[in-house]
Amino acid sequence: MITFKRADHFHVCVPPERLEEAKAFYTKVLGLELIDRLDHLFSSAGYWLNIGDLQLHIGVEPALPRSIRHTAMEVADVDAARKHLEDNNVEIVEEPVIPGRRRFAFIDPFGNRMELLQLI
Repeated sequence: MITFKRADHFHVCVPPERLEEAKAFYTKVLGLELIDRLDHLFSSAGYWLNIGDLQLHIGVEPALPRSIRHTAMEVADVDAARKHLEDNNVEIVEEPVIPGRRRFAFIDPFGNRMELLQLI
């Protein structure tokens, strides 16, 4: 058996030629804090950012078809988060209703799907 303590980070990929655009989206639109990445340890480019009590790692790979794979993050105010994303022309995806949760997903400009939810 494995005893898990917490999630540490999740990783999304963007096409190599759009890495700087991804940095701008995640720092300026989503408001995440860029943190030091030990670039000398990795053979490919990328960025690390703080997101709540875990990290988002952005890496590069050729563009892939859209998938239902996603990460879900709890937010304090799902309505405010949705409005902020809509105000920034970010694609919103409706999610099926799950009792006890208000939620939706968004697609970042690079095809990564992310769910935001608020427990009710």
